[in-house]
Amino acid sequence: MSSNRLIYLPLGGAGEIGMNCYVYGYGPADKERYIIVDLGVAFPDMDSTPGVDLIFADIAWIQARKDRLDGIFITHAHEDHIGAIGHLWSRLGAPIYARAFTAHLARLKFEEHGHDEMAINTVPPYPEMTQVGPFNVGFVPISHSIPESSGLVIDTDAGRLVHTGDFKIDETPGVGEAFDRKLWAKVAKPGVRALICDSTNVFSPEPGRSEASVGPEIEKLVASSKGMVVATTFASNIARVKTLAQAGQRAGRSIVLLGRSMRRMVTAGVEVGILKDFPKTISPEDAKALPRGNVMLLATGSQGERRAASAQLSRGKYLGMSLKEGDLFLFSSKTIPGNEKSVARIVNSYSEMGVDVVDDSSGHYHVSGHANRPDLAEMHKIIQPQFVIPMHGEHRHLREHAKLGESGGFKSVIAPNGTMIELSGNAPEVAEFVETGRTYLDGRVQIGAMDGVVRERIKMALNGHVVVTMIIEDGKPLGDAWCEIIGLPEVGRSRAPLVEVLEEDLTQFLMRANKKTLASDDKLNEGIRRIVRNSSKEEIGKKPEVTLVVSRLAG
Repeated sequence: MSSNRLIYLPLGGAGEIGMNCYVYGYGPADKERYIIVDLGVAFPDMDSTPGVDLIFADIAWIQARKDRLDGIFITHAHEDHIGAIGHLWSRLGAPIYARAFTAHLARLKFEEHGHDEMAINTVPPYPEMTQVGPFNVGFVPISHSIPESSGLVIDTDAGRLVHTGDFKIDETPGVGEAFDRKLWAKVAKPGVRALICDSTNVFSPEPGRSEASVGPEIEKLVASSKGMVVATTFASNIARVKTLAQAGQRAGRSIVLLGRSMRRMVTAGVEVGILKDFPKTISPEDAKALPRGNVMLLATGSQGERRAASAQLSRGKYLGMSLKEGDLFLFSSKTIPGNEKSVARIVNSYSEMGVDVVDDSSGHYHVSGHANRPDLAEMHKIIQPQFVIPMHGEHRHLREHAKLGESGGFKSVIAPNGTMIELSGNAPEVAEFVETGRTYLDGRVQIGAMDGVVRERIKMALNGHVVVTMIIEDGKPLGDAWCEIIGLPEVGRSRAPLVEVLEEDLTQFLMRANKKTLASDDKLNEGIRRIVRNSSKEEIGKKPEVTLVVSRLAG
């Protein structure tokens, strides 16, 4: 019996939606060679990660073993699969493999970070295979909401794995490759040990709809509008962007692309040759000279992002363009859970302007890029794996997908981030648990989730902040301490200014303090912190964060 083992280890994307990062290993236990599938990001929110720019998987485990890392494979160009490569690649150093469109966008990210673009390898689709270490990997075209999405065939001496990436069963996707049952049946024919499968829409009971089904509905809506039309969707959903642009063109409207990512994606699609016959676009400056009924804007910001074009238009103007009563705004997208408040804020702003807002509550103007429950079951039947391993989903999605697999006769296991699964035997088994977490991009610095930076920021946001400054000369206070308050009410329950109340209480404390307390920064800090927090609690019902600044002067 071989002493080698085949392992699967999610570091991100299993137990959450986004931040995808999956490790596969093959070889003797603890001496395996590895590949990574996807290096994506998640996006912050003001409640749990205030001030953070992006969130990455914690790659410390694989970084410590990077001498045995043979390659990084990117399934497609959505940010939750490719967005971290520019930020994390220098910590890994392994060659990157992707198909042409994804590789093109990867090189743009490398250019921004000053990395060597020669590390990015463009590979053709299956049946071509790429050998790295003990792995032979092929990119199998699969339909999704971005061009050139691929599932991966991963062959080792222990058997064949299929990693679906994000996918749906769509035979008329508009842009990108259709789902090819015969191709996937061919992939499955030699036998598949494990299917590692997208779980996003496992709770959606109806078969998924084709991208082609939304075009006619969008055309009717745009043609019926009298004023300016603005539509937003994910910029990476090039098929939808093209559908929207064509609907505008057929209604006699000139098309304007608003937002950097919208322009970048369309440009990349044209340059790589996968986006053909895209309607001609004009600049915002040229659009201002046209009648409003002859213009259609395609804007970024379908999830309510504050700096995106949709949000800026809702606040007044963007690049000289503005909306007014009688115009139409279309969300050709689904609101990701957690973004409801941001989207609602934009919708209400447009409502105040008199702009008519149409969302996807009718189901006419958007279809998901992920396989629904019946489609997942169909994929299981096509591949006929020994094991079904759910990935890409919150824990409830993974659990439900595992149940779906087992109901079809396939062995399954729930493997959230940090759960190493051995796939070498007759059933998937938990080999060990690896410490995982998150890395935050905060400005230009990467910080760990346990570093306390975000936690302290949340405390300040919830409780406010008091800065106390004092001078000590020859072991005695020189004058009174003085306070500055940040994020706190100026007046408390006593109707006196909060600063004056705090300073008076601190003066009383300092007058009573003994020499030992005044000589110790730690004891002084402890005492002043206690006085400020207790006095603030009495005055305003809050215990703020406290910073003490002490200047000591020698006589």
